[in-house]
Amino acid sequence: MSKKIMHLLTGTSFSGAENVACQIMACFKNDAEYEMFYCSPDGKIREALKERNVRFAPMKEWSLSEVKRIIREEKPDIIHAHDMKASFFAALLCGRIPLISHVHNNNFDSRGISAKALLYRYAAQKAKHIFWVSKSAYEGYVFHEQFEGKSSILYNVIDAEEVYKKAAQDEKKYAYDIVYVGRLTPPKNPKRLVKVLAGIAEKYPEMKAAIIGTGDLEAETKQAIAEYHAEHSIDMLGYSSNPYGAMKQAKILIMTSRWEGLPMCALEAMALGVPIVSTPTDGLKEIVDDGKTGYLSDDDDVLIERCTDVLENNELYQNLHHATLEKAAQILDIKTYKEALDKVYRQTM
Repeated sequence: MSKKIMHLLTGTSFSGAENVACQIMACFKNDAEYEMFYCSPDGKIREALKERNVRFAPMKEWSLSEVKRIIREEKPDIIHAHDMKASFFAALLCGRIPLISHVHNNNFDSRGISAKALLYRYAAQKAKHIFWVSKSAYEGYVFHEQFEGKSSILYNVIDAEEVYKKAAQDEKKYAYDIVYVGRLTPPKNPKRLVKVLAGIAEKYPEMKAAIIGTGDLEAETKQAIAEYHAEHSIDMLGYSSNPYGAMKQAKILIMTSRWEGLPMCALEAMALGVPIVSTPTDGLKEIVDDGKTGYLSDDDDVLIERCTDVLENNELYQNLHHATLEKAAQILDIKTYKEALDKVYRQTM
């Protein structure tokens, strides 16, 4: 009899943690030993899950009563909770059901003693195992040493073949030199993104950039584009279920995040051979070889200069492109990723 695994998430739109949960479910879709379903509040996420043929058990809202209802109705054998908030709610309600916690970023508000750090400590004590998306995410949690024995680093992976397939499905020709793909939220720092892109446009006036994604700071991002008079250089394309055509045709994926885990968009870009220019945040420091597969800097002027160098020097771009493809081949190992998950699931049950 197959074991039922509930993937519990708090968000209503499709982004990093949501993508990871779907990748995990895709890894096990042909495995008769497991039955997996996705649980979160209803919303835009429904469409993304339908596209991926993922079974969805929607909640009316994010609340203890709704999480409890889904647990009662579905009777999962394991709860795999993604991120700290979901893990805390699951810890309160799981009873004897084994809990696996999966932390997807290096949260600023849990690096020191805080309410969030203390609440997550309860969840971590309850959890049978904790996956951390990067070494920096693990070490960044103030109480991490207390949970060393039940923790492991599980770097995100993506199905590169699926990314190639989706990129090929988009036959449109794009004119974007630089793309940003992701949410427009405070951790992503979109105002800084616009500032850097506007700076590149000043040095390289023919530059065209696309911002692909939506979020709470969408209006602020549009305002920033206007303030920097960058309307002719930066297009906001909104959410796309298939950003890979635009990504593949770009020369740079740019990120200016305050903090990260191991962003899926970065792995997708690498699979397509697109160099990354980014602030040196968390998991990005573990996958981007500065000066070889991309550039990392916390200085806006350096980010602007590096991007301009890549756009002006095709030989430099080609070197970065080929090195990025080689790096992607090294780190995107679906088989090892699945084995790590399967081992923990079996030990947990």
